[in-house]
Amino acid sequence: MTEDEFFRTTTQYRLWSYTQETLATLRVSTNSHAAVRVRDALQRIYSHEENGETASVGQVNCLTVAEEQKLVGFYCVKAMEFADFCEFPTNVKATAVQYLKRFYLSNSPMTYHPKQMMPSALFLSTKTENHYISLKNFVAKLPKTTAEDVVAPEFLLTQALRFTFDVRHPQRGLEGGFVELLAMSTNTYHPPPGSQASSKSLQQEMLQLAPSEKAKPKAKSPADLKTRIQTAHSKAKETLKTSALLTDVYFLYAPSQLWLSAFMKADKPLANFYLETKFSGTEGVPPKLRSTLQECIVLLAQSPSVRPGEEEIKELTRIDKKLYKCRNPEKMDLVGINKAHKREGETKDEAALDEKGLKKRKLDHAPRDPDDMFGPTISK
Repeated sequence: MTEDEFFRTTTQYRLWSYTQETLATLRVSTNSHAAVRVRDALQRIYSHEENGETASVGQVNCLTVAEEQKLVGFYCVKAMEFADFCEFPTNVKATAVQYLKRFYLSNSPMTYHPKQMMPSALFLSTKTENHYISLKNFVAKLPKTTAEDVVAPEFLLTQALRFTFDVRHPQRGLEGGFVELLAMSTNTYHPPPGSQASSKSLQQEMLQLAPSEKAKPKAKSPADLKTRIQTAHSKAKETLKTSALLTDVYFLYAPSQLWLSAFMKADKPLANFYLETKFSGTEGVPPKLRSTLQECIVLLAQSPSVRPGEEEIKELTRIDKKLYKCRNPEKMDLVGINKAHKREGETKDEAALDEKGLKKRKLDHAPRDPDDMFGPTISK
């Protein structure tokens, strides 16, 4: 089974892969439904304040899809910054960001503010990625945040994730390609069965490659090749740690396509050479694959900055002020909602226990036939 075939069996492919059109449609639907619920909730509150008389909430100016995306993107950056502050590994940071982005496919910031969901997403990712940190230590790193603030949204988050916590990242594929290219550059590569190229010929081809940038000279030795490969690897790794997390590429492309696109963005001649070695003995690299990688590169280049500028901060401030006036008032207190659900669950459990106890007492006091060792006949 190839890596691509294995990916197609995962929940990420089955539940979280979209086209750009379906992704846009889903977000528009989520936004419109949230806006309706916000207006209905405000109507109920205003009617209650008017002692049951019908009161109009007026025209509520709700967030647009684009404004929601900007706000969610900002808190994805905040999640990345906090993960770096806590010195969490890359997979924990990347998984937390994907949890946030997945959550806001079916939920709107007008219903649940990203500021409330971000700590919960990050703490959940530490558990699913097996990077243990106690809740007490985690909360200690967050100012003005309690343990309940982190735990309260967790069930909402897992529900929206459809209880699928596995996220396939492209970093592993990048490291594999990096090792293979290093082996080719040092004449220690073992070509796959059926390949007509030898390790030596591959090394010679690499030395003939055009430089990644016109201003740079060609590699003249294996040491130069190693430096070139390491440089491209570092650039691609940085792209996967930033641009890949802040765009929709995880929803649109497989992990193998992501790392190849990031590597091609860093060093196109070297990436093309690597692809050609993988398709040697065939008709060459499929045009469909080349066009897919190019589309992914374009999307990666459109990533928002991990350090928003002054104009972006002003725009985000405006959106947050607008959100203050169009939030769903019934969903603001997540801690209170969580406690209410717990109380409701405890009441149901107590009722069930009482019913079981009543049935047991009835059976204990029921008349029995002394000659029937198995008790009375069960009524149909």
